[in-house]
Amino acid sequence: MPGTRRKHVPLRMCVVCGQKRPKRELIRIVHAPDGSLVVDPKGKQPGRGVYVCRQQECWRVGLNTRVLARGFKSRVRSEEVAALQDTIADRLSEEERAIEAREHVLRAQGTAD
Repeated sequence: MPGTRRKHVPLRMCVVCGQKRPKRELIRIVHAPDGSLVVDPKGKQPGRGVYVCRQQECWRVGLNTRVLARGFKSRVRSEEVAALQDTIADRLSEEERAIEAREHVLRAQGTAD
């Protein structure tokens, strides 16, 4: 339709693979002012942030101290990276379980009709 505008979708780049994706499809990791590394699910926490794909190869294999240090422009300890990988794995498995539960409910509603 003429006159209608498409909504702007911000793109961000994965620090591991370099692929650009919509911001909502990526996981934001923040180097907080206190020096800690945290996952920022809402994208609003203060500090320098980098984005990582939800693909297992990116956050499990490619996410290392060198990649994060380059993205944050500061040093990163390997213990922090290991803890971060575990946090991301837990968060993604929770999301997968929620999606499966939602699909199960929708299938049950479809068969009840």
